[in-house]
Amino acid sequence: MKFFQRLGRSLMLPVAVLPVAAILSGIGYWIKNANGGADNIGSAFLSAAGGALLDNLALLFAVGVSIGMAKKSDGTSALAGLVSWLTVTTMLSPATMAALTGAAVEDVDPAFTKIQNVFVGIICGLIGAWCYNRFKDTKLPDALSFFSGKRSVAIVTAGLSLVLAIVLVFVWPFVYGGLVGFGEWIVTLGPVGAGIYGFFNRLLIPLGLHHALNSVFWFDVAGINDLNNFLQGSGGDGVYGVTGQYMTGFFPIMMFGLPGAALAMYVTAKTTRRKVAAGILLSGAISSFFVGVTEPLEFSFMFLAPWLYLIHAVFMGISLFVSAILPVRMGFGFSGGFIDLVLGWANPLAENPWIILIMGPIWFAIYFVVFRWIIRRFDLKTPGREDDDALEDEGTDAAPRGEFHATAERFVSALGGRENIVELDNCATRLRMEIADVARVDDAALKRAGAAGTIKPGGHSVQVVYGLNVQFVKDAMEDVLAGRAVSAAPAPSTGTAVAQATQAPDLVRLRPPVAGRVLALSEVPDEMFADGTIGPGVAIDPTGDVISAPADGRVESVFPTGHAIGLRLDDRTELLIHVGIDTVAMKGDGFETLVTAGQRVTAGEPLVRFDRAGIVAAGHSPITPIVVLNNPAARVELG
Repeated sequence: MKFFQRLGRSLMLPVAVLPVAAILSGIGYWIKNANGGADNIGSAFLSAAGGALLDNLALLFAVGVSIGMAKKSDGTSALAGLVSWLTVTTMLSPATMAALTGAAVEDVDPAFTKIQNVFVGIICGLIGAWCYNRFKDTKLPDALSFFSGKRSVAIVTAGLSLVLAIVLVFVWPFVYGGLVGFGEWIVTLGPVGAGIYGFFNRLLIPLGLHHALNSVFWFDVAGINDLNNFLQGSGGDGVYGVTGQYMTGFFPIMMFGLPGAALAMYVTAKTTRRKVAAGILLSGAISSFFVGVTEPLEFSFMFLAPWLYLIHAVFMGISLFVSAILPVRMGFGFSGGFIDLVLGWANPLAENPWIILIMGPIWFAIYFVVFRWIIRRFDLKTPGREDDDALEDEGTDAAPRGEFHATAERFVSALGGRENIVELDNCATRLRMEIADVARVDDAALKRAGAAGTIKPGGHSVQVVYGLNVQFVKDAMEDVLAGRAVSAAPAPSTGTAVAQATQAPDLVRLRPPVAGRVLALSEVPDEMFADGTIGPGVAIDPTGDVISAPADGRVESVFPTGHAIGLRLDDRTELLIHVGIDTVAMKGDGFETLVTAGQRVTAGEPLVRFDRAGIVAAGHSPITPIVVLNNPAARVELG
């Protein structure tokens, strides 16, 4: 499942550019039809601009997947994905197949005219990423040293892609022919067949094979020619009340159903990730409604939540089945969006198109309710609900990792060595680890290496307090554990900044950052806060839901999950505000950060919004410590 979640996130890179391209193409198509079906400068320009991406969707996926699935890609993997795509599609093009078989181009199996599809693009991207991960560090003999390392990636990729092309020469015609035969059989089933077609139309989109199925119903492969007959109106071979039955059901889903799904995914996203999720979901909903281009939305969840996509395919089948039974017929030339609905409204073969506007809101409600319930019930990783590893590149701004490498090496040694560290994680100020043998942990050595304190909650758990830069110590420790070499610069002598030249004043006066009952730090239900290991301060049991700046200063760090924030005040005080206890386990759910690292703030300016009831419901204490990090003798007064 992690593989598919990572694949789904990889597809977000190319999918993010599609909505604008879809809208450009749709407007160009609209202008062309308003001009009597003839191109003018405007329609030609817009259609070409949008088609530049839409017509090369599979290529975008090949490059995007190769980047997203590679480990620490530097662009070499993208080149590998492109090499794989060019190799496979060129080898299997009709012209190449004609040269290999000695046949005329027009006599080549029509399957090879559909080889540039999303399925092949994804496979090529995976090949490129695998070759990059496997061969980027390969060292060849001196005579071939020029081709060592990353230069070898594209060469190996080309070789594997040739093998894939040879396999597809024999396999692809059977796959394509099977789909066409399956579509011809569905035709005999009437409205039930329309529903089955709608289901498989969506189900085949991840593989890019839906085009083979569409050709049976929309064009003249099996004598249906639904799309062309509708566009020709009364002057063609279309039949009023029949023509359009294999297109009508797409309109309610594309215009209303999928936007309902987008809203459901937005409202179920973690509050800290909603702004990010909103970008792809809103733009995808707009392109789906207006133009009928659904890939931006569908690819946003088909791999992250495949069972949800299966339900979407079922809904599409039901929509086509119901539409085929009802006295409603509509067709399109581009896709089932608002633009085509308006253009086809006056077509002589359009039957009661107003019914689509009644079906649409019903499908919007169905998608919203069902998607929202299923996402929450089964904790599906739709956009904005990804696990923490999806946030690994969104940490706080700080110094390069090499500056903490010396500290990381000393920490690893003091913790009993690489083999003794089973799991490694961090929260706002401390490392959280699972240790194989806790007896081998040297507390004194950790203190000398820069730790402010060590705590052993029980079992194999060990926590090491470092300070606001703990994220980068943890990253450097991962390099040490993996055996990756990092050029080390001198590390800070202590993580809490106590030994730094600037120190907070002995008396720190602050305005309360949140409404609530003020507590002594000793009342905090966490040993390291309560005994002052992290630093002196106070705590608040909040009744409000917004953390505000307690004084003028600058935001030093914002933890990715939003539960903690570090400030450097104008009086040199380095301050940590930690919302709740052990709330890092909530992975950002219930927290919304309102500022970014490096931002200047004034007293009273909102920093973080949080859900107090959600913290309690998750089994955590909402008590919020406010701790001074750079003066162990400081005294904090709120007023």
